[in-house]
Amino acid sequence: MFTLTKTSPQIVVKPQQPDNIDLHDSKRAYFLQEVIEGLEDGILILTEAGELLHANASALRLCCQFNQDNFSHNFVPSAIWHLCDTLLNSRSQFSNQLTIVSDEIVLDKSNIFRIRVRLLDLDWFDEPCLLVTIENRYESLKNLAHTEVKKFEMTPREAEIWLLYRSNYSYKEIAAKLYITLNTVKKHMKNIHTKRQAFATLDD
Repeated sequence: MFTLTKTSPQIVVKPQQPDNIDLHDSKRAYFLQEVIEGLEDGILILTEAGELLHANASALRLCCQFNQDNFSHNFVPSAIWHLCDTLLNSRSQFSNQLTIVSDEIVLDKSNIFRIRVRLLDLDWFDEPCLLVTIENRYESLKNLAHTEVKKFEMTPREAEIWLLYRSNYSYKEIAAKLYITLNTVKKHMKNIHTKRQAFATLDD
């Protein structure tokens, strides 16, 4: 697990695009831009030298969070660049066999991020670049839990408990957070598992 620091590599915003782009390509580029901006996951595209080619709104927000609200457009968090550097070094050592690396950055129980870095070798760039995706694991688990709440028809109290449980809270932590007893948590969890098991039986 990385220890986050503020000593990040300096990079410069330098968007690139082909000079001979036609209207069809322009519409496609606009569409892809809208898709990327609409993603919940953060997307960073960097050159191998560390120059920032693109960052969507989620990436900017998450990088700000990593750097304790001191993020500017001039740098990426050191933990993320460390992964990029690992990929680049491993690639040179293992003859291009390694094209993706990933790790988790944990700020606290509600802020767990899965970082993935992969190489992109695109025709319109002179050199390969790095695609960094930043997934907020807490938000992903919360979305999954909301889906399960509806699927298994949980009560409002069961939903509260299940959302916390899915977010890696222990029974004891759930009880403390919701101001209920440990036995109450266990009772609701038993009911939840019964509903899930009944649903699994119907599927069979």
